[in-house]
Amino acid sequence: MTQHWSAPGASGPVHSTVPVPGSKSITNRVLVLAALADGPSTVHAPLRSRDTVLMAAALSSLGVGFADREDGGWDVTPGALRGPADVDCGLAGTVMRFLPPAAALAEGEIRFDGDPHARLRPMSTVLGALRALGADVEGGALPFTLHGRGSVPGGEVTIDASSSSQFVSGLLLSAARYDKGVTIRHDGKPVPSLPHIDMTVQTLRSVGVEVDAGTANTWRVEPGVIKARTWHVEPDLSNATVFLAAAAVTGGEVTIPHWPATTTQPGDAVRGILERMGCEVEVSERGLTVRGPAKLSGVDIDLHDESELTPTVAALAALAEGRTTIRGVAHIRGHETDRIAALVNEVNALGGTATETEDGLVIDPAPLHGGVWKAYADHRMATAGAIIGLVVPGVEVDDIGSTTKTIPDFPGMWDAMLTGGA
Repeated sequence: MTQHWSAPGASGPVHSTVPVPGSKSITNRVLVLAALADGPSTVHAPLRSRDTVLMAAALSSLGVGFADREDGGWDVTPGALRGPADVDCGLAGTVMRFLPPAAALAEGEIRFDGDPHARLRPMSTVLGALRALGADVEGGALPFTLHGRGSVPGGEVTIDASSSSQFVSGLLLSAARYDKGVTIRHDGKPVPSLPHIDMTVQTLRSVGVEVDAGTANTWRVEPGVIKARTWHVEPDLSNATVFLAAAAVTGGEVTIPHWPATTTQPGDAVRGILERMGCEVEVSERGLTVRGPAKLSGVDIDLHDESELTPTVAALAALAEGRTTIRGVAHIRGHETDRIAALVNEVNALGGTATETEDGLVIDPAPLHGGVWKAYADHRMATAGAIIGLVVPGVEVDDIGSTTKTIPDFPGMWDAMLTGGA
C-alpha cells in the first residue's frame, strides 16, 4: 500500500549535518562477490534498505550464509549454490540483473519474479547473454526460471547495453567463476552510466579478479578465484544529493560527513552540478558542505553518465531562474518508471513548465503551487517531490514508502535535517 506524506516546508534556510547510509550500488556488488568468494567475508556499513535486503535474502535462499553484526554489517559465508529457490527481485535492477549470472552457477531450479512494474523492465539482454554463455534460461523477462547445472561454460558474448550499464556489470561480477571466464562486447549506442561499470571493475580487481577493460566497449574477465576480504562501504552519494539539494533550494548549508576523496560513484558529480547552479561547494575534514545561493540558476547539462541524478536536478530546475535542459538520459525511460515522462507530468501538475525531448527534458521557470506529487513507486521521484515541498506549500507525495528502496527511513532523516538534528 502507498503511504501519502505531506512534504514538510522549510521555515528558513536549512542548516544541518546529515550522515548518509552506505551505497546501494556498492553494497549489492559486494554481496554478490562475497557470496562467490573463496572464504568468509565481512561487510561493514552496508546499506540496509529494501534493495539490499532483497539481495541478501536471495543469496541466502541459494545457500549463502548471512550473520548480522552488532555494528549493522554482515558476515557472509559462501556455500554451494543450489535450488530450488524463489527469488523476489522487488523493483531492484541490481537484483534482477546481478543475481541471475550468479544463480546460473547453482544446481537446481531458481525462479525469479518481482513487483508488477519490474516485469516491464528490460531483461532480455542479460538473459540472452546467459544463454549464449551456456546457461539454461526459460523466459525473456520477469518472471523467468534458471535451470542450474552447477557451472557455466562462459566465453564471448556481444550485447546491446545501451539501455542499462547493469547488463554489463551483472555479467562481469560472476564471470571469474565461469569455466572460460567471459568477454563482453557492447554493440549499440553508448552505454549509459559508465561510472557504474568502472565501479564494478574496481571492485572486482580489489578481490584479485583479472579484468581487461583497455579496449572501448569490451570487457574481459579471466577465470579464477574471487578472494574473500573485509569491506567498508562508502556512503551513498546519490542518496546524499537529495539532502544537499535542501541547502540549494533554501539558501542553507548542509554537510554530508565522510564524503570520499576518490570514488567511482556517479553521485560525486553533484558537486559540479550544484556549483553550476550557483551553490558554494566545499570539501573538508567535515565532509562535503553545500551552501545554497539566493536563487538557483538553470543549466544546460548532459547527465548520460550520472542519469540517476536526473530527478534531483529536475526538482532544482523547477525552482530555479532560467531554463534548464537535461540531455543524454533517454535510457531512464526504462528505470523504475519512465522517469522523463513522470518528471514532466509532475512538474506540470504543480504549475511548472516542463516538456519532454528525445533524450531528456526542458524545464522553464514558472510559479509552482501545492498538490499531489506522484512517485510512480519510484524512490527518486518521491524524493524529488520532497525537495520541491521544502519551498512550495501544500505538496503531498503519494508514495513516500517507495523511498525504502534505498533509504530505510527517509521521512525520519528529512525531519531530522529540518530540525538540525540529523
